[in-house]
Amino acid sequence: MSADAGQQLPLVINEAVRVERDGALGWVVLTRPGQINAINDQIRQGVPEALALLEKDPGVRVIVIRGEGPRGFCAGADIKERRGVESSLQVRQRMEGARWIEALDQISKPIIAAIHGYCMGGGLELALACDIRFSSPDAIYALPETGLGLIPGGGGTQRLCRVVAAGRALDMLLSGDRMNAEEARHIGLVSRLASDSASLQAEVTELARRIASKPPMASAYVKKAARAALELDLKSGLDLELNLFALLATTQDVKEAATAFSEKRAPRFTGE
Repeated sequence: MSADAGQQLPLVINEAVRVERDGALGWVVLTRPGQINAINDQIRQGVPEALALLEKDPGVRVIVIRGEGPRGFCAGADIKERRGVESSLQVRQRMEGARWIEALDQISKPIIAAIHGYCMGGGLELALACDIRFSSPDAIYALPETGLGLIPGGGGTQRLCRVVAAGRALDMLLSGDRMNAEEARHIGLVSRLASDSASLQAEVTELARRIASKPPMASAYVKKAARAALELDLKSGLDLELNLFALLATTQDVKEAATAFSEKRAPRFTGE
């Protein structure tokens, strides 16, 4: 996908993942609607591949992940996938080779999850790895793994505690209870709620375009600094913030923002 391609035909990664391009927006679409986009090996392989394509495309400034079909964003792992008898070591080795959700951590561009219907188990873990979670009012959230004798294995125990308060996270993890969209917004699991189910994609698109209109290096650096705050001590984080600020201060986009303001016109940011 080239930088000047604009609106493009969808690119099929495999039977479970499709990439769409709409101007500066790149969409990663889960395409297993009959299974509520349940996670199989094609999704595990296809999502990182789709993200890598969009990360490399200089014309894409914001990435959105959504699930196809009316029933949900992603219902979690596909329980119909059958594997042979494995030892604990074999399970660990297999999962080490399939840490697909961690591919989102390598993406510098803002990532938005557009969530509708069921968002459970691995689907919620995927959403937790995104920068912004934008929910339809009909969405249902849960991490039900303990009821199956397991725990989340795609980052749920670690990311959830970084998004909501520890007490709320433990309640969700231990109970496995389902949560509606309004409660999810109340506890900070999602930051935005669409007006209604039908308008979710339009409202997500409007937000994504507003973010995409900003200088892309500033978006990448503010994401880098904010995410580092979860790992660094305060002094190290403040040092990183100053370093990134200084790098941005001399860019052409900063100069363009000042010039556009003085000339009372819309800025034209190039990422330089």
